[in-house]
Amino acid sequence: MNDLETRAVAARPGALRRAAPALLGYAAVRALGLVVLALWSEARGKSAYTLLTARWDSLWYTRVAELGYGYEVRLPNGDVHSNLAFFPLLPWLERLVAAVSPLSHADGGFVVSLLASLAAAWGIFAVADRLYGRRAGVCAVLLWAVLPVGIVQSMAYSESLFTALAAWALYAVLTGRWVTAGLLAGLAGLTRPVGLAVVAAVWAAGVAAFLRERSGSSFVGDGSTAPAGGARGDGRAGPPPGAPRAGSSDGAPSSPHAPGVRLRRMAGMLLAPLGAAGYVLWVGDRTGGGPLGYLDVQAGWRNGFDGGYAFALFVAGRFTSFPSALAGAALVLGVALVVWLYVLCVRQRQPLPLLVYAGTVTALALCASSYFGSKPRLLMPAFPLLLPLAVALARARTRLLAAGLGAVAAASAAYGAFWLNGSGPP
Repeated sequence: MNDLETRAVAARPGALRRAAPALLGYAAVRALGLVVLALWSEARGKSAYTLLTARWDSLWYTRVAELGYGYEVRLPNGDVHSNLAFFPLLPWLERLVAAVSPLSHADGGFVVSLLASLAAAWGIFAVADRLYGRRAGVCAVLLWAVLPVGIVQSMAYSESLFTALAAWALYAVLTGRWVTAGLLAGLAGLTRPVGLAVVAAVWAAGVAAFLRERSGSSFVGDGSTAPAGGARGDGRAGPPPGAPRAGSSDGAPSSPHAPGVRLRRMAGMLLAPLGAAGYVLWVGDRTGGGPLGYLDVQAGWRNGFDGGYAFALFVAGRFTSFPSALAGAALVLGVALVVWLYVLCVRQRQPLPLLVYAGTVTALALCASSYFGSKPRLLMPAFPLLLPLAVALARARTRLLAAGLGAVAAASAAYGAFWLNGSGPP
């Protein structure tokens, strides 16, 4: 059986062919969203492409790509919005696209996001397929595509790029590719502050592996192995429901104490935090704030981590009048849904790195002290929350599943067009 400590052999032949239904379905959902956005924007006299590439954070990323760091805006209330708050990987890729093609930096951001969103969809499929089967993998990708804020996946933002790196890093951990996992975690740490969630997942899996070695136990919470009777290859879960599948033939059968395994694991764990740590330390040196200098930059944007206190006050404030009380009730239900999904993930016995990753992303999103309207898109990378629903949907009849997801995709496309033509993501 596969073991997390063992280095997996090359991916199964036909991996792209196996993922094709998920990728085609994902592309169809995103195409629908873009078409609806274009029609809606045209009716309102706006440019859909401008909404996708040249508003909100997209402008900050493009400015970093064009001019580098050092730009800031001082607001009348004394706040300082510095572009040092934006991590560098997306601007670097925008600059690369502009350097090797006639495209502008903004165009480069759009291209990177489109390609990264497909890579993210493939990574989500790979994780779900490995654990619960192909049908559940397709459902997981489609659920991620039809999220109400799914249009962000097509914007020149860093969410798609980060989700792609995170998903493939988690897959690398599950298949024992420790160095690959560390490198991808390092890149995720250069993409968004929440890259710490990927680092935490790699470290949690690594520490669990070391502890398991010392105890000599066959602990399976890391997802490297699973009890027999998990989800079958057709995606229909067997007893116990939703349990991860047993190791399959794409892992190399070898001893957990095989030569070099510990070294690769340690290398992956050491590589994982380098991206985030390197950028944060560089910002601290540039600003003169030392190791905590990046927190000062975020404070200028009124960003921070207060355990959810400010968000709770914001939600409570919605109940002071009507109809804002309806929005408050919707927010309470939304938070309850996220917490319930995470509980389902735990009950589903998801692998430890997925639980750590999803829990960290959720905590950072819900407990941030500002930009409350951004929380839905900040939660978007937490795709393991969708896996319990994906396993349940995998049992449905194909015709019913297609009709239901099609209706949700249409609603998501309409909401995305309405959202971007209105307040949109800050």
